[in-house]
Parts: sequence; structure tokens; C-alpha cells
Amino acid sequence: MTISHPTTPLVAILRGLNPTEAVEVAQVLHTSGFRALEVPLNRPGALDAIAAIVKLDLPDTLVGGGTMLNVDHVDAVHAAGGRLLVSPNCVPAVIRRAAGLGMYCAPGVATPTEAFAALEAGAHALKLFPAESVGHGGIKALKSVLPAGTPLWPVGGVAPDTMAGWLKAGATGFGIGSNLYTPGVTLDELRERADAFVHTWRALVV
Repeated sequence: MTISHPTTPLVAILRGLNPTEAVEVAQVLHTSGFRALEVPLNRPGALDAIAAIVKLDLPDTLVGGGTMLNVDHVDAVHAAGGRLLVSPNCVPAVIRRAAGLGMYCAPGVATPTEAFAALEAGAHALKLFPAESVGHGGIKALKSVLPAGTPLWPVGGVAPDTMAGWLKAGATGFGIGSNLYTPGVTLDELRERADAFVHTWRALVV
């Protein structure tokens, strides 16, 4: 089964997204250029928010869940229409289940052991978490031993003005949380933040 990588590898982490706001938030992010939307499951309403975004059928966009810790989470997100798995950790059984269902898998890793275990289980990208702990030196070391072309996405504290350093160290994308979306943010502010991330990305890599 061939699964395409996101055309813009910036994952919007929408922790605490209210299902009633999910459609408008997703539309703003898509218009700004985000093509991967993650709703973490450790807040109420996550599955309903995922289902609402999926119904939009946004072109060229991966929608799914974050903080997916077990096979039940995988099945629930898949049933809601989600096709993206993001987790803070590496659990091979969870990755295998999601990959078997045709989901794009980006589990969290912080060590070479976890990284290789995730790839063996079927991961398509590796979420480097927490990015602050892995650091630029850590990602350089990982990149030197991982298969060429492995997508590496730092997550944790990423801001537009830190993206260049991470890219120089070997990052190929990012997961972006509270510097992009927080519950209660206005749509105008969200648009400004999203535009800043996408414009910076495009200036650095295009």
C-alpha cells in the first residue's frame, strides 16, 4: 500500500479543539496552507472534531488523531474518518494497526532504538518529541544512521523563528501546537499565526 507524504509537512496540533469550532478552524488552516491536521485524543470531543473536519473533504489534506496510545484509539480515529496517526511514543502494535488500515503514521521517538522500531512497524514519518530534549545535535545524530529520506518532524516549542535552525540540523517538517492553536484563539489570530508558519516554511524550503 502506497501512502503519500503531506505536500506541506507542517502538522497543526489542535489540542482542545471544540467540535463546534472544528470546521471554521480547519478551513482557516487549510486556506493558509496546512495540509495535516491532528486533534489529540486526550481532550473531550476529539473524535467528534475529527469527524467534522473529515466531512469537509478538504483537498490534499490528512486529518487524524494525536496522543493515540493504543489500538482502540487507532480504531476509533479510523472509524471517525481519520487517516493520520500521531503519538507521543513508539508502540509497534499501534503503528502496525494504523499502517494496516492505510493510515499515515507519525509516532513519537527520541532515541535511535525507538526510531528503528517505529520504522520497522510501518511508520511513514518520525515525530521527534520532545524536540527540546532531542535538540539539534540529536536530530543530526539520528539522521546520520536512519535510512536516507526518513521524514523527521520536531514537535515541541516550534516557532517560525526556530524553524531555520531545525531544518539546518536535518528536520524535514514540523508538528506545531500552542504557538499555532490554543482553545479560544480568534480566527483572525489563528490565520495570522498559520500564515507566519507557512510563509516561513516556504521561504526556507521552496
